[in-house]
Amino acid sequence: MQKHIVWFREVSKEDIPLVGGKGANLGEMAGIGLPVPPGFIVTAGTYFDFLDSANLRPKIKAVLDGIDVDDSTLLQTVASRAKDLITNTPIPEEIEASIKNAYGRLRQRAGSLVAVRSSATAEDLPDASFAGQQATFLNISGEDNVVKAVRDAWASLFEPRAIFYRVQKKFNHFKVGIAVPVQAMVQSVVSGVMFTVDPINGDKHMVVIEAVWGLGEMIVQGQVTPDHYDIDKVSFTIKKKEYVEQEVQLIRKGSVTKEQPVPEKRRDDPKLTDEQILDLAKIGVKIEKHYYFPQDIEWAWDGHQFFIVQTRPITTLGGEKQNQKKEVTHGAVILKGSPASPGMVTGSTRIIHSAHELHRVKHGDVLVTEMTNPDFVPAMRRAVAVVTDKGGRTSHAAIVSRELGIPAVVGTEQATKVLKNDAFITVDGSEGVVYDGGRRSKQTASAATMPTVSIQKRVEYMDKTATKVYVNLAEPERAVEVSQMNVDGVGLLRAEFMIAEMGVHPKKLLHEQKGAWFTAELARRLEIFVAAFHPRPVVYRATDFKTNEYRNLKGGEQYEPVEPNPMLGYRGCYRYIHDPSVFRLEINAIKRVREKYDNLWLMIPFIRTVKELCEVKKLLSSFGLRRSPTFKLWMMVEIPSNVILLDKFLATGIDGVSIGSNDLTMLILGTDRDNSEVAPEFDERNEAVLWALQKIIRTCVQQKVTVSICGQAPSTYPDFATKLVEWGITSISVTADALDSVRSIIRTSEERLVRRSR
Repeated sequence: MQKHIVWFREVSKEDIPLVGGKGANLGEMAGIGLPVPPGFIVTAGTYFDFLDSANLRPKIKAVLDGIDVDDSTLLQTVASRAKDLITNTPIPEEIEASIKNAYGRLRQRAGSLVAVRSSATAEDLPDASFAGQQATFLNISGEDNVVKAVRDAWASLFEPRAIFYRVQKKFNHFKVGIAVPVQAMVQSVVSGVMFTVDPINGDKHMVVIEAVWGLGEMIVQGQVTPDHYDIDKVSFTIKKKEYVEQEVQLIRKGSVTKEQPVPEKRRDDPKLTDEQILDLAKIGVKIEKHYYFPQDIEWAWDGHQFFIVQTRPITTLGGEKQNQKKEVTHGAVILKGSPASPGMVTGSTRIIHSAHELHRVKHGDVLVTEMTNPDFVPAMRRAVAVVTDKGGRTSHAAIVSRELGIPAVVGTEQATKVLKNDAFITVDGSEGVVYDGGRRSKQTASAATMPTVSIQKRVEYMDKTATKVYVNLAEPERAVEVSQMNVDGVGLLRAEFMIAEMGVHPKKLLHEQKGAWFTAELARRLEIFVAAFHPRPVVYRATDFKTNEYRNLKGGEQYEPVEPNPMLGYRGCYRYIHDPSVFRLEINAIKRVREKYDNLWLMIPFIRTVKELCEVKKLLSSFGLRRSPTFKLWMMVEIPSNVILLDKFLATGIDGVSIGSNDLTMLILGTDRDNSEVAPEFDERNEAVLWALQKIIRTCVQQKVTVSICGQAPSTYPDFATKLVEWGITSISVTADALDSVRSIIRTSEERLVRRSR
């Protein structure tokens, strides 16, 4: 018989199916000695046992069948009926006794007050945070109240926001379980959120901390605007401090949790001292190092020590998903707040005072509200931007806007008072500014407003340079928009984002004889890019998951080894040769798309030896995919052996190379740019790296092989891009926001070369 209860130290990050994302991370942190309040978890299996004991699955399914989640009113009604089925059903005696017994043991150790949290088995994953989708209950006391809170947590799996997210993410309602962590309550004097990278610009050298008086629910929900601190995690120096007056806080008062005034003498005080800020940042860096991935961390200070109450991977990095800043004409500044999600867009305002008004938000509106909560997500998906009175860069409005790729300005204090309905405004989420009026220029019209002409026609009128400018892409949702920009093709289409979106390890699908589904889904996503950019080339980089990343997919722990250094481990070309079954699925997807479009090419990553390249070419031939005038085969050049033996790699017969300057720089300099201890040594402009780049480009030019680059450096350093052009690079591939600036640098460099030759 399965256990209904497990204690934190009995589980780890590998136990998501048992205790959900939040529970698994609490157990993992407790296991490595981080300051986690003690507690236990009611397992996800217990939730399923509860459903089956009362035959609730078919009843809930009947309620949910055929629901249109974009109909906010209907969604609220259906959600209420589904929750009632759970809250009105008694918990079996055996389960109830297990919960009460565990609570009694915890009460003896840490007191009677607990926080009862929800931990869905599909939450806190690298590709889907599900942030705030289920309920949390604070300051719960007494065994009967704890049992009731557990049942209410189960019911919260059918909150409108949770139903909406599952439908959007294509999760089966009954394959998502919910575990319930019950944790000793921390009576926070100060609490908040910490990101181990800057969530706005992706700067990996920074830790961002936001803090409020009282319990942390107010910061996550955006009810107050927090203090903000930026810390350099290499030197551990505070780079920026913003103090915000706070009038109300959420604290325990008697037997209930309620909003109370902050004492006047404390309202203007900094929430944390410099010493506390640095101590907290060091805890954040320790957590990030343990997980090998940037983290979104919730913390609390009880007046004596810091506690970590949650961590999860940040799901909004990379910048490619965000709407890019457009060239827009606009009027005067009418509001200022915190930049929460980058991009600039114009639209008509829709002021919303409660979730009951969400149906009023139409596609293309700017959602203006005091603050958002998870119930707002359906309306946020229809909006082109979000502006709030309250909240900081780690509030719900900020996080979800970044996930959705729409600009957001938060903490304006007076948006709902200053703005009127149906006003035309421009929202600049990169700068935290709202302008009066606005009109997008014809040159930067979005896909939605662009005249209906063929892609070929648009390309014909583009501003051209001899050196091609390609784009790095990952999200199918942005394909059409970016294809309208001044871009010559896709120089790097990453497989990992599309596969992570599917959520299941390919080997698990093969084991379940669902390989055809994987191929069809990957082909469907690939076709979105290829059709949008046709006839311009789309260079698809085959999967280069590292083992620690693959393990995050459902079933991944069954098929991936635990490696001490995944960057140098079982990845790239070596993986295809030693286990070609998954690679075959990818190639089948490419072949399927190429039956309709001839502009999809293939790039092989992380090829250690010439022999590996020969072997993978044999594999491709056996799978029925061979080089031709319309099908080009590229290789990534990202390992020193690729540079040293480039002549021999090219002699095997390939059409192009793409320099992965990030990995190449790390491997030449022997430094890890994600390791704060040595990250300052990472520099693509180092003499050794520049020597390697020059050798690669000139060798390819001599051999008449296409040579590109897809790292970050050309976007960051204009002089770097200039050198690449002077050496004769064929193309430069950058993120969408850098297309125009890099094109301008290339044009200037080419004009200079022409003048020199005269």
